[in-house]
Amino acid sequence: MIATGELEFVSGLYRKYTSDLAAVVEQQRTFLATNASTVTPQLDDLEAEITYLLLREYRPEHVVEIGTFYGWSTTWLLSALRDNGTGHLHSFDMVDHVKRTVPSELSDGRWTFTKGDVKENLDALPADTDYLFIDADHGKKFGQWYVDNLFPRMTSGIPASVHDVFHGRSARVWSEGQVVVKWLADHDVPFFTAARKNSPKNFDAINEVRTELGLTGARGSTKNPMIWFNLP
Repeated sequence: MIATGELEFVSGLYRKYTSDLAAVVEQQRTFLATNASTVTPQLDDLEAEITYLLLREYRPEHVVEIGTFYGWSTTWLLSALRDNGTGHLHSFDMVDHVKRTVPSELSDGRWTFTKGDVKENLDALPADTDYLFIDADHGKKFGQWYVDNLFPRMTSGIPASVHDVFHGRSARVWSEGQVVVKWLADHDVPFFTAARKNSPKNFDAINEVRTELGLTGARGSTKNPMIWFNLP
């Protein structure tokens, strides 16, 4: 399980999957260059890499992604499932830009996209979801909706991640980040983050490992506001 204090675990994943990760970083650089006029990456380098590494290690069969935009996170998730040789990604978004950018060699046979509000498509969620990835509406209202309605539908113990939580030292007021951090505290659930401003020690330590392994990012952004945790 990934939680507060799991820096050693994450560092170990970087060492375990170094060559595979390096190959995906190169792939994603090409993907970004090919789609430079349309794709605006949302995940920073550490967020994308750690997410990839967690999927490699946990080997989930049914990943749910809420929020795709143009497919930066989608291609990272699909790359992990491809490299695992198993698993299916179920993506949800109000817009379908992602359908025009995700390469067929990644999507064929391992991806289902549902266009529309996930709040109205709960029945489309796989009952046996074993990884939950959220990067959609970052307002307080949506955050409150998913802690009240989505989290309870998930199996206890599955890994989950939420993007855009720590852009500063703490979650922004009236944001989904503030809601989810409070929800986690109320349920005594620890989390892990490599956010540069919230957890500079984790940020620096992981970058030291990346430098040691000769890894460089696919896009070069360094805020990394995502959090990872296991649902209670």
